[in-house]
Amino acid sequence: MTISSRQGLIDYCLRRLGFPVIEINVDEDQVSDRIDDALQYFQEFHFDGVERVYLKHQVTGASLNLASYTAANFELNEVITGQSSDAFASVYAVQDSNTLTIGKITGTFTAGETVTGASSGYSASLAASTHFVNGDIQNGYLAVTDGIIGVIKVLPIHGASTGSSNANNMFDLVYQFRLNDMYNLLGADMTYYTQVKQNLAMLDMLLVGQRSIRFNRKMDKLMIDVNWNEVFTPGEYIIIECYKILDPTVYTKVYNDMFLKRYSTALIKRQWGENMKKFGGIQLPGGTTLNGGEIYQEAFDEIKVIEEEMQLRSELPIDFMVG
Repeated sequence: MTISSRQGLIDYCLRRLGFPVIEINVDEDQVSDRIDDALQYFQEFHFDGVERVYLKHQVTGASLNLASYTAANFELNEVITGQSSDAFASVYAVQDSNTLTIGKITGTFTAGETVTGASSGYSASLAASTHFVNGDIQNGYLAVTDGIIGVIKVLPIHGASTGSSNANNMFDLVYQFRLNDMYNLLGADMTYYTQVKQNLAMLDMLLVGQRSIRFNRKMDKLMIDVNWNEVFTPGEYIIIECYKILDPTVYTKVYNDMFLKRYSTALIKRQWGENMKKFGGIQLPGGTTLNGGEIYQEAFDEIKVIEEEMQLRSELPIDFMVG
């Protein structure tokens, strides 16, 4: 029988332990907790519990809130200046009628002050409270969802000198190859091109290197060690290569995984033994003797074997992630 739901997994585990022939002395909440433990272990260590994905994140700039609904009067890409603070920034978008998205900020805007656009010449007062809200650039990190358990890398930002993402850079190798040799692809020496590109990539890695990143899943933040105000522009995208846990409510085949079924059963059995240990040695009518300690020890040994098998056969490599 194929299991495709959480309740189906619970029913399977209880049948494995003898229910309904034998009464399983475990509360429903305890069973639910042990299923959660098994799923968490499966998602954190088993290679079938995660997927390798590329996530795109649109960088957000700071929000500047006006006291009036006149944000549309400012021009895009113009520089606005605070009259009392002398802070200035570039306008990148109009979020709504009284909110601007800004970047390249210098200084600190003051609540209630008047800001003036350099191109439009328009002036407006900032809100008296909550006039400025940080974006990704001001925070210096990207907020990631709880489902991300490890970050491998962030794809090159703005295109490295040896990459193909900087298609309009005339000093880029790919750009020059397309300009001079693509018209005669059959006559181009692809071996030489490949060797040169590999050599340039090695030089780029040694002399420039990749952006340093830091990630801890308990914080749900991805740190990129750059000058955010200079490197990033509001609205551009960052591509993150990472590992994301599989949601069993979406990918229901997770519930039918052989390791998860064995592990869940063993955890519930250990809980059963834990509940019954205090009744050890008590003799019931008919001569039956309760022995919760033996049930607990059997489950303990089973869990140890299952975890060792998983580590040898199915565990993700220890260096697969950052954080």
